[in-house]
Amino acid sequence: MREPTATVTASSTDTTTATTTNVAAMDAQPPQALLERLKDYGQEHTFAFWNELSSHERQLLVKDFESLDLPRLDRIIRCSFRSQGLPVDAIEPVSENIVSTVEERTIEDRERWWKMGLKAIHDGKLAVLLLSGGQGTRLGSSDPKGCFNIGLPSGKSLFQLQAERIMCVQRLAAQFMSEVSASVVRIHWYIMTSPFTDETTRKFFEYHKYFGLEADQVTFFQQGTIPCISKDGRYIMETPYKVARAPDGNGGVYLALKSSKLLEDMAARGVKYIDCYGVDNALVRVADPTFLGYFIDKGVAAAAKVVKKAYPQEKVGVFVQRGKGGPLDVVEYSELDPSLASAVNQTTGRLRFCWSNV
Repeated sequence: MREPTATVTASSTDTTTATTTNVAAMDAQPPQALLERLKDYGQEHTFAFWNELSSHERQLLVKDFESLDLPRLDRIIRCSFRSQGLPVDAIEPVSENIVSTVEERTIEDRERWWKMGLKAIHDGKLAVLLLSGGQGTRLGSSDPKGCFNIGLPSGKSLFQLQAERIMCVQRLAAQFMSEVSASVVRIHWYIMTSPFTDETTRKFFEYHKYFGLEADQVTFFQQGTIPCISKDGRYIMETPYKVARAPDGNGGVYLALKSSKLLEDMAARGVKYIDCYGVDNALVRVADPTFLGYFIDKGVAAAAKVVKKAYPQEKVGVFVQRGKGGPLDVVEYSELDPSLASAVNQTTGRLRFCWSNV
């Protein structure tokens, strides 16, 4: 892993009789209204084994689908397919005027951003948001990635490394503002888990006494799940009466924050800025005061740390713009045409698509 080299800115008896009758009717055939809705979205195959299911299994299948927001899922699937195989002229390199490279920064700028960041942290304006919903299946474990001993001499887990970095920044902010305030600095840590990692993550933090942090400065919340789909956009069934599901990705953080009322919680705490990162970034500078100060100074809505792509075939996603002056996006290495991946900017000497997502 490499450290970032630049920064990019940018949801009664009668009753018993009726219930029995409804179940009996359901046993005969799938609920017609639900089946028609599934046909509208090309998902009617999910009821293919209806005649082979028991009465209880049929009820589970219907309940499973009634819990799904079918229109929203259809939009997600269609959007995903539209983003694949984009024509060459659909993406542009990130504009140089919104990139600040480490080597081009002056000592004065770095010191100014450092102080701005520390003051904002001291004033309680920064929260840290950790994306930690995934399991370490590719590493041969079903445990949350943050629980792993990644082979350091200290034996520290990713969660411990990140907690200690938060405590370090708290001390730095307190020392920086000690002449004007003797208050204790606390950075609130929001940790997004998933139904597959939530319980284990909470127990891990409790067992390790929150790695020195106060228990009430750590908030856990769960991201949602969405159906797994095949290459042709059809739901995959875990069993004949249950849809296979997976965490809804890092993008699920927005809906999860809204549904768990944590946006209101942040506002009540006076949080103005959020430092968001992924759990498996072992080199992450959590609550980096310089990055925060840079962000505040530029007055932008969002910024991202990036690493200069090492060579054209390096397997990293890169930041792009969707069309001239369009929104920033990340295109994965598997989706970027080889000719674009190897193209060079003749002015800078760098690859045209060189800013990779950490």
